[in-house]
Amino acid sequence: MSPDETGPTSPETSPETAATVRLVDIRDTPLDVAEVLEAVGDESAGGETLFVGRVRDHDGGRDVVALDYSAHPTALTRLREVCQQVAARHDVRAVAAVHRTGALAIGDIAVVVATSAAHRGQAFDASRDLIDTLKAQVPIWKHQRFTDGVEEWVGTP
Repeated sequence: MSPDETGPTSPETSPETAATVRLVDIRDTPLDVAEVLEAVGDESAGGETLFVGRVRDHDGGRDVVALDYSAHPTALTRLREVCQQVAARHDVRAVAAVHRTGALAIGDIAVVVATSAAHRGQAFDASRDLIDTLKAQVPIWKHQRFTDGVEEWVGTP
């Protein structure tokens, strides 16, 4: 979805809030941090925050070899709704979120979220809310493979 496409608004979001959601996507290709940061750029913003989630080499005391992310068919719609809700809860100028699917290696970027606001505190608060709500509510699941041969699904219902 391009930065100026926000999709339909829902009853809990105003057209103004929907306009602050500038980039929302789920991709099976590498994510571009610069693209996400550019999407939230705004001359009236004094603060921009960026969160980059990467695949780490361990989880729960075990060594991770690799992982795959899978998304439910409704995940993009749900991600857009989460972005609109976060924009409605915070005084932000812009919100962006992009998540990766498919096979990822250690160090690959899995998710990038960013917000901009008039002041840094507002941007920090909104970005924290965005990544936490995304992880809790968007149906994207992680299938991890460990060096000991054990596999595990994370985030499945």
